[in-house]
Amino acid sequence: MRILSGVQPSGKLHLGNYFGAIQQHVQLQDGPGHECYYFIADYHALTTTHDRAQLRENVHDVAVAYLALGLDPKRTVFYRQSDVPEVQELAWMLASVTGVGLLERAHSYKDKVARGIVPRVGLFYYPVLMAADILMVDADLVPVGQDQVQHVEMTQDMAQSFNAAFDTEALRRPEWKLSPTPKVQGTDGEKMSKSYGNTIEIFAEGKPLKKSVMGVVTRPIDLGQPLPIENDTVLALYRLFASEAEMAAMEADYRAGSIGYGDAKKQLLARIDAQFAPARERRNELLRDPSLVEDVLSDGARRAREVAHEVVERCREATGLLKRPV
Repeated sequence: MRILSGVQPSGKLHLGNYFGAIQQHVQLQDGPGHECYYFIADYHALTTTHDRAQLRENVHDVAVAYLALGLDPKRTVFYRQSDVPEVQELAWMLASVTGVGLLERAHSYKDKVARGIVPRVGLFYYPVLMAADILMVDADLVPVGQDQVQHVEMTQDMAQSFNAAFDTEALRRPEWKLSPTPKVQGTDGEKMSKSYGNTIEIFAEGKPLKKSVMGVVTRPIDLGQPLPIENDTVLALYRLFASEAEMAAMEADYRAGSIGYGDAKKQLLARIDAQFAPARERRNELLRDPSLVEDVLSDGARRAREVAHEVVERCREATGLLKRPV
């Protein structure tokens, strides 16, 4: 089974990124018969990031983060999207058979425009490029968050439209797979997102980490009084790290009023710090050797292009375009 997923380099990675995507990506490497393709979506990032130095820094940070958190480039094809030009060629072929109405129904596009993001062509075209990312490597399975399910379904439609238009089976239909943790609460109780300013960064430590965790929004409850279990953000975050027994113990303390929010946050802080301490050390080592990270991405691009070339050549043959000289 071939698995593909991507991550946008849009800033510092946080717990929502880890539990919503990265953790699953790393675990899927161990699946029997799994071929994993993971990419850094720097073309997609151009819809929101127009500072070249910032984009390059973000791409490097994401690459370092994935490697530090357990991605193994010997078992996984890990690459930068812009290093595989075949994706743009395939995207244009898909655009040639994709109805405007399909793109107009994209929830993500409408939500972003509603939040005040300028409705540029790139933002509207995003699902086509995402479809090319997926179809370019003959992906069978695409791990995504809930907000990306529709885009994979649109990819299915585009593949079907292409195959029907040119009487071919050149493109493989992918299926989506939800993360076990599709939504991680931010420090304000809403979905954790950089755009909401409610994140806890994966590699934060010391005072910055403590400030984020102790800043989790809680209700005004007198010390010694029972704390409500339902819709509690501290508990929701603690659950990401705790065993069932540890979770039950924390909830019992809540009900008994034997713990206050301050102590509960300190326990959460300790768990986050311990969980990511080894990855922080690996990250620091990788930051000292930028060439190693670049070698990983370059090798990943080479391996991804081998597959992408085969897919694009099938599509060229189907459409009547001449094969490109190797």
